Amino acid sequence: MNNNQSDDQIGRARVQDSPELQAYYKELETLGAGALWTVANDIEPWEPRSSSVPMLWKYDQLRDLVLKSSDLVTPEQAGRRVVYLVNDKRKDVSAAVGWLYTGIQVTRPGESTSAHKHKASALRFIMEGEGGYTVVDGNKITFEVNDFVITPNSAWHEHGVAENGKTCIWQDGLDIPLANALEANDYAVLDGKQQLNAPVNYSPITYGLSGLLVADKVWEKAYSPLFKFEWKKVYPALLETAEVNQINPFDGIIMQYSNPLTGGHVMQTMGASMQLLPANFKGKAHKHTGSFVYQCAKGSGHSIIDGKRYDWKERDIFCVPSWAWHEHHNNSETEDACLFSFNDLPVIEKLGFYQDKTYTENNGHQIIL
Repeated sequence: MNNNQSDDQIGRARVQDSPELQAYYKELETLGAGALWTVANDIEPWEPRSSSVPMLWKYDQLRDLVLKSSDLVTPEQAGRRVVYLVNDKRKDVSAAVGWLYTGIQVTRPGESTSAHKHKASALRFIMEGEGGYTVVDGNKITFEVNDFVITPNSAWHEHGVAENGKTCIWQDGLDIPLANALEANDYAVLDGKQQLNAPVNYSPITYGLSGLLVADKVWEKAYSPLFKFEWKKVYPALLETAEVNQINPFDGIIMQYSNPLTGGHVMQTMGASMQLLPANFKGKAHKHTGSFVYQCAKGSGHSIIDGKRYDWKERDIFCVPSWAWHEHHNNSETEDACLFSFNDLPVIEKLGFYQDKTYTENNGHQIIL
């Protein structure tokens, strides 16, 4: 039971067990049925309840093993050469948190993957390297460190690194566990490479962060036509926003990656944000429905999640389960810190499941257990 609320009250299941009831339950079981009151209090908790636990994955510890995978298997052998990150309580569905998957992919210069597609949506956050690219539905997009790239569901896509580039590592985020839970996922491989149907970087040039849209372009798909969000534009936007806006007490300056045509989330099932924590920022605690995976893009700090401290620095990845108390802190007194995150808020919001709560004790800060 959550929040010390007792189930021993009118309106909750309070049936006392007996031999007669036990026999009744067994009789129902033979017919593929059961008595609701035996499970009602468990499947209808007083508050949202997550089956995930907070996790922190240290990049310094993982990086060598990620690179080692490129000595052991080729992209074509592996399909996708990725070291995936799994939550201790979600191993059965290969999820990092909730119904979200994440992993770290490595590609060497001159390597590329076959074009493929799947019903699950995907995104990339670039961690290191030069000369990397992706091709999404015939649109070739080059990327740099801290760029954010989307691969919408059922869009053909492939990845690679130019011959004269440097080994690239990026974080993958997908809603594979969700698509599988809904029994809606699929996978297909293209016979050969995609034919380019637009100039390189057509998407970010046409739909970029300039605030201007080409008036005669028609886009009827449910996801963003802007496939790449460039760090060299995102970071200055954060700094400028901080100059004219109040600092959010929970998240600092937080900006959502958005579909430029609608202002909504970039994809139907996953959203993403970048937030700036000013120097010496001490965020207050809150909790909300929706699962989040974070990566530190700049600086260092720590987060307190359900009373436990997790210290992170650049490239570390951590997760905040749905309805977990959390607060973010920048440890530096002189430098800002930036956190990239992706989430399942598009699903939560569309289904009317979003709710949040503010921590009111101890001046809004959790006591570390």
